[in-house]
Amino acid sequence: MPDIFKRPLDALRMMLPPRFRPDIPVVPVVRLSGAIGVAAPLRPGLMLSTVARALERAFETRNARAVALIINSPGGSPSQSHLLYLRIRQLAEEKQIPVIAFIEDVGASGGYMLACAADEIVCDRFSIVGSIGVVGASFGFTELMQKLGVERRVYTAGDRKVMLDPFLPEKPEDVKRITAIQKEIHQDFIALVKARRGARLTGTDKTLFSGEFWTAQRAIDLGLADRIGDLRATLRERYGDKVRTPLVAVERSMFGRARPGVNLAGLLNGSPGLAGGGLADDTISALETRALWSRYGL
Repeated sequence: MPDIFKRPLDALRMMLPPRFRPDIPVVPVVRLSGAIGVAAPLRPGLMLSTVARALERAFETRNARAVALIINSPGGSPSQSHLLYLRIRQLAEEKQIPVIAFIEDVGASGGYMLACAADEIVCDRFSIVGSIGVVGASFGFTELMQKLGVERRVYTAGDRKVMLDPFLPEKPEDVKRITAIQKEIHQDFIALVKARRGARLTGTDKTLFSGEFWTAQRAIDLGLADRIGDLRATLRERYGDKVRTPLVAVERSMFGRARPGVNLAGLLNGSPGLAGGGLADDTISALETRALWSRYGL
């Protein structure tokens, strides 16, 4: 292009707002923070229904060179972890945009599965990474009920419908069944990690997939993560000092709950709103969330 035309066009381009300038790289950022699929009071858990729109907006950003995921999650629901993982990979492949995960405090269990959706995993020096396993826990109240003189009455169609009921004595065949399901989920999790990390994995299967978790440098040594760094420095190093990193936030209502998304338990209990099943449900969810974080000393 002759200079007589190029110089005025360059001048006009410099006058454009940064978001419209193709010469300024953009890396939209999506924060994935919290327990997955577990909703605490006023803090909805990470679910596909609450995060999908933010992910779509990030990958649709004009001039996006990559999409950055800030991950801070102790895990939670295996199915919701996998649904989020799949959606990230689908968008990345559809838009042909690389994904970089930045783990903050914790990227463990389902949180690590989210990180595996990225092409590169960057950690803070003090991040907790790993916990590639499956866990389930409950309580047994049979002796307490006997002391209180409470009688449990359950009516079912189906012999196994009340399997692992905390108010009934535990049965060995029920434990065997649930552990078999956990092993199946664990094997699928292992296959996902191997498919995404490939030759970068250096540890043995016994070490990597024991459910153990590590600090960042040890995770890097094992091939579970790629480097130590932070979002700002890493993106400026890669895309230049002028790189823009707009945060694509999950939409929330005035009460702090994410939109869209429906609390299924609330609907089943006859409550049409998003508030769920009441104080008891919120209290249990809060305890579940606290237990997930405390597993990693947080």
